Amino acid sequence: MPEGRIELPRAQGPLDFEDTKSRSVVEMLLIKVMPYGIKCHMAAKLVYREKFIYDDGAIREMVLWQISKKSAGKPYSIKYRLYYGLSDGTCIIRYDNERGKGDHRHFKDKEAPYKFKNVENLVAGFLADIATARRVKNEKED
Repeated sequence: MPEGRIELPRAQGPLDFEDTKSRSVVEMLLIKVMPYGIKCHMAAKLVYREKFIYDDGAIREMVLWQISKKSAGKPYSIKYRLYYGLSDGTCIIRYDNERGKGDHRHFKDKEAPYKFKNVENLVAGFLADIATARRVKNEKED
């Protein structure tokens, strides 16, 4: 396919960016469709991401986004996902606030609501849970 051309599904033919008629279609896609995705699905700005791998291969990952709109489910403007799991992919601890579920915490196979106060308490609680899980794991191995 020549440079500057793209095949659209169910189109009568290739879309030519140099053609004025095709350009209006591209502009329409950019003006009408792209903002929908940006406004409705990408309205979060990554503010923190950290991934740490322990000596035993366990993984700790913390990701926080700033969101533009507060809602009834999120009266604050932070979206988060905090994860701790084993090297084989087994999730041990996860804190998140996915849409529809709100703030909640996973500990092994159990899920429970989580009362979000602020980011500092969120991270402190997460790190304390990891310390407890690692201590219990080490005691079992000894």
